[in-house]
Amino acid sequence: MKIETERLYLRELTHEDFDALYKVLADSDIMQHYPYTFDESRVQNWINRSIERYHIFEFGLWAVCLKSTGEMIGDCGITMQMINNQIKPEIGYHLRKDMQHKGFAKEASLAVRDWAFTNTPFNTVFSYMKKSNAASVATAVSYGCTKVDEYTDEENETTVVYAITRDEWLAQKDKL
Repeated sequence: MKIETERLYLRELTHEDFDALYKVLADSDIMQHYPYTFDESRVQNWINRSIERYHIFEFGLWAVCLKSTGEMIGDCGITMQMINNQIKPEIGYHLRKDMQHKGFAKEASLAVRDWAFTNTPFNTVFSYMKKSNAASVATAVSYGCTKVDEYTDEENETTVVYAITRDEWLAQKDKL
């Protein structure tokens, strides 16, 4: 599996991606809206779960790589997440700090959104995040999502849920 955009390509994660992914998931600044930063064991489990998801679902979080160098700068993809007590397909991503604020999250998320509506039966895809995570809110809006829910999560914080439907996606495509 390989998804290409103007500046990126997304591919399945492998065990060889450990060091690059560790730089992302073990960074406390990047993971500030996550319940914890990752140690080596958690990063290895993240890769193992991703590989397992490819076999079960034929999707998961994929490695995000720069076309210009092949360098892996993070991950982006679809996972099945418990969102306000319902399992829903979610577009998520994590990018290395020096690769943020360059449009890569939007570019990767757009590609994943398009892949999801082209290759899965999902009629809606979601992104959810802590309400305080303004950057992730902006990314969700940038690929066509609107706010559909807000709830108090397990950490007693406010989580917001954004979504785009297949019909909304098709209407956007028709305008291009």
